[in-house]
Amino acid sequence: MTTSDPAAAPGAGPTPMRRASAALALTALAAALLFVVVVSIRRWDVLLVSVLSLGLAVVAAWYVVSRRGLVRAAAAALVVGALVVFVVVILASESGRVLAVGLGLAAISAVAAGYALPRTAQPDAADAARRAKHAVLIMNPRSGGGKVARFGLVELCRQRGVEAHVLTPGEDLRAVAEAAVAEGADLLGMAGGDGSLAIVASVASRHDLPFVVVPAGTRNHFALDLGIDREDVPGAMDAFDDGVDRRVDLAEINGRVFVNNASMGVYAKVVQSADYRDAKVQTASALLPDMLGPGARPLDLHYRLASGEEAVPGQLLLVSNNRYDLAHLRGGGTRDRLDAGVLGIVALRVSSAADAEKVTLLEMAGQVQHFAGWNEWTASQFEVDSSGPVEVGVDGEALVLDPPLRFVIRPGAVTIRLPRAALQRARDSHPARMTLRSTPVELWQTATGAGARAG
Repeated sequence: MTTSDPAAAPGAGPTPMRRASAALALTALAAALLFVVVVSIRRWDVLLVSVLSLGLAVVAAWYVVSRRGLVRAAAAALVVGALVVFVVVILASESGRVLAVGLGLAAISAVAAGYALPRTAQPDAADAARRAKHAVLIMNPRSGGGKVARFGLVELCRQRGVEAHVLTPGEDLRAVAEAAVAEGADLLGMAGGDGSLAIVASVASRHDLPFVVVPAGTRNHFALDLGIDREDVPGAMDAFDDGVDRRVDLAEINGRVFVNNASMGVYAKVVQSADYRDAKVQTASALLPDMLGPGARPLDLHYRLASGEEAVPGQLLLVSNNRYDLAHLRGGGTRDRLDAGVLGIVALRVSSAADAEKVTLLEMAGQVQHFAGWNEWTASQFEVDSSGPVEVGVDGEALVLDPPLRFVIRPGAVTIRLPRAALQRARDSHPARMTLRSTPVELWQTATGAGARAG
């Protein structure tokens, strides 16, 4: 397992103890700031500096207890600097009581936040998974332009004592995976793209078996967010020898499992393009301007926003397995977590030629999420209706589905067996935002339980 907080079952919603701890962290900060305001109300200079420095120190401390790497180091330096300012100002005003109460409440807030916000364990702290007696790796020889043959995966399986099954044209992948389980497999793996991974992951989930991801597809976003090095395909095979288990979520659309996202509108049209499979990013970049222009038709989709209001249809609706940090509509989004137990939902509405120009410029700058017509929230389930069949891109596969489209998240649905190196990479590969948006909002959502429903 990769969470160091025993109270935080991966993929589940926050426990009552974590919710109480998050509430205590927020309350202690509010009480500290209120106390400083009341005591220092007659000294505006002391009031301003002390409130700012103490508030900054506590919020930075939240990052210290919930993050690692450079963000944690930067936050720790900020804590020290802010506390020095606070102590100096309060001592200069000769108010020892304010100093004691302020620091005491700040410490309570930091400790409570540390319990409420579980962080990833160090890679060497994770227990090795029990080696499988009968491991099976299913391979799609056509994925990624022939990566299975290029990296010699069949021979690597032989060397590791793993049964290799290379798919032949017309073979049903789900049936192959089910047959492997029926024949005694206690560990399933898939070498292919995200669509193939989702199918085998769903079989592993149904039989409560661990699942090995070998990134032999073109993009393999799921592997990226798990921390697997997509360029080191043979390295992913280390999971069979020295693997560590991590439970992650799966998402469903009308009962079909997906590991990344399901998109309607702009991106679904891109996926439907005949050129998409050969040049995904280039195809998206070429098609997006026309699809977002003034002549673009809004989607015939009916759904509700997080507020409960009926949405005005736009040009894009994306539902993902956990929330993406999206920089570009054409790709490039990553997920900090795959075990938060939520669907990530993004809706984009472009109303005019001026809007189309703005969103295009923001897209080029990697800041599309700042567009005024961008709505983003989380939920545990989501429903979309339409007057006819809906084109949907599901993990990069082009589908046409009958409405209504029912999305659900399955928290902790599958155990992924990872190579040990993936734990370190997963923590370091997503640049955490040192802003007041991430950790404080996560703390608030933990306290309110919003992470388990709409966010």
